[in-house]
Amino acid sequence: MKTSNNTVLITGGGAGIGFQTAKLLSEKGNHVIITGRNAGTLEKAAAQLKNVTAIVSDVSKEEDVNALVKRLQAEFPALNIVINNAAAAEVYKLEAGVNAYAKASHEIHTNFLSVIRLNELLLPLLEKQAESAIVNVSSIVAISPGARLPGYAASKAALHSYTQVLRHTLSATNVKVFELMPPLVNTEFSKEIGGENGMPPAAVAAAFVEALATDNYEIHVGNTADFYKLFLSSPAEAFKVLNTRE
Repeated sequence: MKTSNNTVLITGGGAGIGFQTAKLLSEKGNHVIITGRNAGTLEKAAAQLKNVTAIVSDVSKEEDVNALVKRLQAEFPALNIVINNAAAAEVYKLEAGVNAYAKASHEIHTNFLSVIRLNELLLPLLEKQAESAIVNVSSIVAISPGARLPGYAASKAALHSYTQVLRHTLSATNVKVFELMPPLVNTEFSKEIGGENGMPPAAVAAAFVEALATDNYEIHVGNTADFYKLFLSSPAEAFKVLNTRE
């Protein structure tokens, strides 16, 4: 997949991995469209980037998504890369009184169902391009769940399964399907689970762009690669390693 002269949509592009990916791709000569719920965050991000368009849009809201797709079709008909990066996560344990149903409902809707909706709506536009890509950002917990992130882990496991099926379904088309699986990353998003000990988001973005250029469809960033090998040899040991602080 070429990594320059693309038109790229990044949901949740105002901070963390999304912002660093937008920065790197914009520097490589791509036009990048970043979306997010917070106008202030997007404005601050856009001011630090070149060749970028910021659009306030919440992937979890149908009306926002419909408006976004309509604008993309009208103003950015060359759109050929969609990076589904926006996500929601809450830290809790599956104990009585934590309101797990409501928390998981929000996480699964945002991290999984919203991705399905946006991809399906943008697929006709992507199929018009000579070369295009869908990138779903999952997580190391898609391989084995973290006990303090039950809803988030379940949503990312579902996203992983969906991505595999989507890749198979679109294998005969011009639409390539990638999955980015980061480990713990040092962002505000992961602060509550020790994100300061995680991988820098700029390093995740760099690894992603390198994998995009070589058509490495399932991208195990940082220690995700070693963890995946451990999971294949012993799922129980992988779960234990991921939950050593529980």
